[in-house]
Amino acid sequence: MRQFFVESEQVGAETIRIVGEDARHIGQVLRMKSGEQLRVSDRQGRDFFCQVEQVEREAVTVRILYQDHESRELPVRISLFQGLPKGDKMELVIQKAVELGVYEIIPVAMRNCVVKLDEKKAEAKVKRWNGIAESAAKQSRRSIVPAVQKVMSFEEACRYAETMDVRLVPYENERGMEHTRQVLESLKREGSLAVFIGPEGGFDKKEIEAIRGEAQLLSLGNRILRTETAGMAMLSMLLYRLEE
Repeated sequence: MRQFFVESEQVGAETIRIVGEDARHIGQVLRMKSGEQLRVSDRQGRDFFCQVEQVEREAVTVRILYQDHESRELPVRISLFQGLPKGDKMELVIQKAVELGVYEIIPVAMRNCVVKLDEKKAEAKVKRWNGIAESAAKQSRRSIVPAVQKVMSFEEACRYAETMDVRLVPYENERGMEHTRQVLESLKREGSLAVFIGPEGGFDKKEIEAIRGEAQLLSLGNRILRTETAGMAMLSMLLYRLEE
């Protein structure tokens, strides 16, 4: 079943009005007709099963059949702080992180990042990344669209994470999965959680020292993982532990 997102003000008592690009996609690309069913989420956690009622050029009206009260979101809000990788790897990271349930993604310019983005390029990248996040949210039937925040420095990212309940840092120089298991088992199914992933060059020692004591350093095993793999591995472990 197709999934679409709308703003909460587009949701009425009995109908929902889909406008803009999604409306054109429904009518001109998918060629959906009156009576066909689809799923609509309001970005605030409400999900509705609907039936197409009227298809116009710039708007589609759907009738609400019923609201789906089964939550598809994790009970913990996970923020992924991803060191900027080379090439288009960030797109893959965003796509898979959204599928695995993150609440938001924060691109971080760390010391060992090969990629250097000026303000104009960063804005364009973030806009594209948010589009990828929305597509992934539709595909995985999320109730919200995880936001890709503006690119932050490591110092800004650390300050941003200060308000979160738990901060985890998978680090290639840490050893011992038993500690990782203990940390995961101690996590509560509530609150907020930050995960920091280093870039291709790994964390700089000064970055680790700056965050040590404020976060829990973890091992992801005896093998060195690529930056785009490390985040997926950590999120998969968290999904297993936290999914209700």
